[in-house]
Amino acid sequence: MSTPTPGWERPFESIEQRVWRIVSHSPLHSLWNLEGVSAIEVVRRIVRSTIADRVFGRAGELSFDFLFALFPALFCAGAILGLAVRSAHQISERLLAYMALLIPPSAMGEVLNIFNQTAVASSSRKITYSLLAALWSASIGMAVIQDALNDVYKIKDSRSFIGARLRAVVLTLLVSALIMICLAFLLGGDFMAALLQRHFDGGAGALAADSVRLVAWAVGTALLVVVYGFVYYWAPDWRSRRWHWFTPGAAIGVFCWLVASIGFRIYLHFFNSFSVTYGSLGAVIILMMWFYITGSALLIGAEINSEIEAAVVEKRIRSHPQQAHPRRAA
Repeated sequence: MSTPTPGWERPFESIEQRVWRIVSHSPLHSLWNLEGVSAIEVVRRIVRSTIADRVFGRAGELSFDFLFALFPALFCAGAILGLAVRSAHQISERLLAYMALLIPPSAMGEVLNIFNQTAVASSSRKITYSLLAALWSASIGMAVIQDALNDVYKIKDSRSFIGARLRAVVLTLLVSALIMICLAFLLGGDFMAALLQRHFDGGAGALAADSVRLVAWAVGTALLVVVYGFVYYWAPDWRSRRWHWFTPGAAIGVFCWLVASIGFRIYLHFFNSFSVTYGSLGAVIILMMWFYITGSALLIGAEINSEIEAAVVEKRIRSHPQQAHPRRAA
């Protein structure tokens, strides 16, 4: 009488299929421990997988969805701030100034026009409608991220349409809350820096103010890494999840996003001919390019994490075949 085959043992399964099944069932404790896998091998896998998974094509899809989600979000933010800060307009100006540090100036002008027009005519009814529209449109973009990350981790999504969309809505709320906290830290850092400069004269006040701003930006960057972590943790349809506060993919993804955003801003400063060539469409094109950079950085970070896990698991399989089985899913 033959012994039944356990759920995780599948005959005629290739090593690659087995690797990705183990990755989805039994994530690594730490993505920083390569367990003897060379960095060159990891980079080779990342490049190959980035091409195979059409990461930059997916980033193009995300750029359109981000643009689609931006305008309802601006309507919502403009309506809320229009009611909340009519007597304290400096708050909204400071928040928009932080966005202007990374968003190209030509595109930022279009964003400001929409924001200001909405803020002037804000009302409680507009807040309700714009909030629902912003949440729904943003969840569409998050649903595309879910599909893209499932492809990155070679996972077949088993969730229903309603279940996946509800998860996208929750994840959108979490990410939005973290981004607002990040902006609050930056705003609070500027406020504290202004107080220090007012109470301390000379070099001591300037040093204290710069130190506070540096801490605020460090905390904001750390929160951005956590945002990447939330997306990588919740978006794919993992069979078993393991939370990581700080991963190579999140760190490199955020770093690439910051560098690429600043580089794109510098490029436009010296070669800003989009408005001359494309007219009013130039701002939209620039904004979509920035969204493309954002989507590319997010997906490349996921590729880095996934290929590190796959490389380590494959090494375990080849070294100790009997010890590389995943834990049975609960």
